[in-house]
Amino acid sequence: MALEDAKTQIDQAFTREDLKGPSFENAFGGATSFLRRRYTKDLTGVDIAVTGVPFDQAVTNRPGTRLGPRAIREASTLQPYDPPYGWDFDVLSEFAIADYGDLAFDYGHVSQFPDTLTAHIRGILDAGAASVVLGGDHYISFPILKAYAEKYGPISLLHFDAHSDTWPDDDMTRIDHGTMFYKAVKSGVIDPATSVQVGIRTTNPDTMGVTTIDAREVHEKGPVAAVEKIKAVLGDRPTYLTFDIDALDPAYAPGTGTPVWGGLTSAQASIMLRDLAGINIMGGDVVEVSPPFDTTGATAIAGAHVATEILCLLGARMRKSK
Repeated sequence: MALEDAKTQIDQAFTREDLKGPSFENAFGGATSFLRRRYTKDLTGVDIAVTGVPFDQAVTNRPGTRLGPRAIREASTLQPYDPPYGWDFDVLSEFAIADYGDLAFDYGHVSQFPDTLTAHIRGILDAGAASVVLGGDHYISFPILKAYAEKYGPISLLHFDAHSDTWPDDDMTRIDHGTMFYKAVKSGVIDPATSVQVGIRTTNPDTMGVTTIDAREVHEKGPVAAVEKIKAVLGDRPTYLTFDIDALDPAYAPGTGTPVWGGLTSAQASIMLRDLAGINIMGGDVVEVSPPFDTTGATAIAGAHVATEILCLLGARMRKSK
């Protein structure tokens, strides 16, 4: 295929015949699946399923992250023409990647949401695929992690964020996007000794034993040094990567519920995500994109690139395991 195919290709989310390869559909038109992947509920032969979770009940300040999956998909339409930059393989051509659509849930029964999401991710994993999730507020990571822990045991967490999200909360039924990793440690879902948080720049006296690389350390020592430290902690453990878009400074991602100054630059994040190639990643998410607070679309663009890098990290792991 070549750019000239844009004259005839349209709505590749529905009309493309396979799950592999680039797309040259006009970026400004057509159905906006993630990276123009085919929408399907059939996971037969799928390596990676991208799914949206439009949930933002548990926000600290600015709502709107329920619109994040839609905005990230739209922003991603600029990316599927070429292999992702900086990688020595093309994840779009080598692996079967599907857009699995969004999670269906009853917004009137919020208490049912966590189990509904866990079952959704469990279905993806049972089909033999990995998941890349577009959020949604950050609470969604906890129900997702439960499904991963069912399959892999206590999993290592690689967490990019401005906040540690380990504030104490022993009521496991509360839905709160600032306490879910406290609960994940307490319930044995993640292994804190082999987990890392990156970009932190808010006070929390108890990080539950998770290694912290705060934003200042990344600024002072550089992203390459940060990756070396991350890899030393993770080792070869099965790992789940979660990227709260407010890990980035508000100058790079203003459209988020809880912006905090002094954060990572998009360049630092891109270097770290690329250099993490080789970690034993099993799945990941990008959360907290709140498009109503960023009319430029920069935050959604960042979210789309983060999700693409997670795809590449998964592809790198899958290539190594062949």
